[in-house]
Amino acid sequence: MNIQEMLLLISIGFVALAVSAQENIPRGTIIPVSLNSSLSSRKSKPGQPISARVAQDVPLPIGMKIREGARITGHVVQVTPATQGAAAHISFVFDRVVASKKTLPITTNLRAIASPTEVESTQIPTMGMGCGDTWESRTTVQVGGDVVYWGGGPVDNSSGPVGKPVIGTTGGLVRVTTKPGSPGQGEVDENQGPQALWVFSSDACGVYRLGDTTIAHAGRTKPVGVIELGSQNGQVKVPSGSGMLLRVIGSQE
Repeated sequence: MNIQEMLLLISIGFVALAVSAQENIPRGTIIPVSLNSSLSSRKSKPGQPISARVAQDVPLPIGMKIREGARITGHVVQVTPATQGAAAHISFVFDRVVASKKTLPITTNLRAIASPTEVESTQIPTMGMGCGDTWESRTTVQVGGDVVYWGGGPVDNSSGPVGKPVIGTTGGLVRVTTKPGSPGQGEVDENQGPQALWVFSSDACGVYRLGDTTIAHAGRTKPVGVIELGSQNGQVKVPSGSGMLLRVIGSQE
């Protein structure tokens, strides 16, 4: 084999590797999304399509990424409206990434969900802007309590730095952690590096400011990929613009 043939084989190998990275999202990858339309145990119907917008560039292997603005699509699985004899429930799946005119099937579970009000609150500086202060040097608080120092500082949680903000976005790249006793997972599977958590804290897990809505089933166990929200004291209502952290359980070509 001559030099030219060796170089050709190497280049083909790199192309194949890049295509593989593009076609498969590693298990454990978190995708932060903003819901495009509301979910309701009173109005939603089984089979109804749902979609969300990727809220921050999601890094993938070999420099690839899921771009901010890509769509995550799925559908409603089952709906139980609240009645005198039954609590409200709604279950759904997000099972497709749609980006650059390509659709990739995935299986996801739900790590955290927050109301639009909670999402918006993360953009408010912790102190009023005074004379000489700049927007670029503001300090904000993420959903779950992490503090973001935008003026060149880190993202901090109660135990210290967990990552850094991404200038020009509303989020950061942070190491995923979990609080003792929390049902959430830290770093898992194939994705051990900093992840795009958008407005959420490194250890954010559960429901934030959505009334008494709870995550009845996150989708990590059977039925895998099916996310169920419940409410004991009324209907489940998840408004458009709510934020979610979806975690990839698996993907396929």
